[in-house]
Amino acid sequence: MTLGLGMLFSRFRAAEARRAPAYIPDGMRVYAVGDIHGRHDLLRSLLGAIAADAATTTSLCRTVFLGDYIDRGEDSAGVVERLSAGADDGSWTCLMGNHEAMLLAALSGDADWETWLRVGGVETLFSYGLSIRDFSGPDRDERMREAALAALPATHLDFLRQLPGTVEIGDYYFCHAGIRPGVALDRQALEDLIWIREEFTRSALDHGKRIVHGHTPVMDVELLPNRINVDTGAYLTHRLSCVVLEGDTARVIHT
Repeated sequence: MTLGLGMLFSRFRAAEARRAPAYIPDGMRVYAVGDIHGRHDLLRSLLGAIAADAATTTSLCRTVFLGDYIDRGEDSAGVVERLSAGADDGSWTCLMGNHEAMLLAALSGDADWETWLRVGGVETLFSYGLSIRDFSGPDRDERMREAALAALPATHLDFLRQLPGTVEIGDYYFCHAGIRPGVALDRQALEDLIWIREEFTRSALDHGKRIVHGHTPVMDVELLPNRINVDTGAYLTHRLSCVVLEGDTARVIHT
């Protein structure tokens, strides 16, 4: 028997209604920040808003940054400097994004420079005092690599190299891009965690935990039963967003 679209939609909604709400452990509030992309100005503003919000509770507050700190915006170096310094109480967790992975691959010689430069690497290098116009000739990539390794502080490189792919808190699973539907959460590949897009965003499956991610820009934070998308395209929209998770509630703060 072939189901009509109306019946399929009704079954989908019924399945959503049966899904148990996701919970953050009692006594905890979690702030998950979307893609920053070099917008240090927006990061400063949002951190101020988060601090003001955190002052309204006695709960333990944790902040998770969902990756893509660099590229496209004008101050990637400033963003990395702030995030690598961390929070005074050690309550920040910074995850790996695909843009950090591209930079590291270029620096290690595992990927060509052009791919990264085309998607914001030019702006990132400029924020560290390097202009690609100063590099030409057949040895351009190697000279650029040497200059970038010299220009990036060791603390920045250590920070970028040690970024984890995911963190789990209560019924929530945080990563940059999403997960491979149908694959157990403890078997997810880093490649998917930082790169996957439509196969994940089009899935209505219950993934076992509610996935909080960025990577795919949207105009407003998406609060869906199986996932939350916090990437509101900060470098273009001037809106850096954060989802606040507490108990079984979710609300949004943005610049």
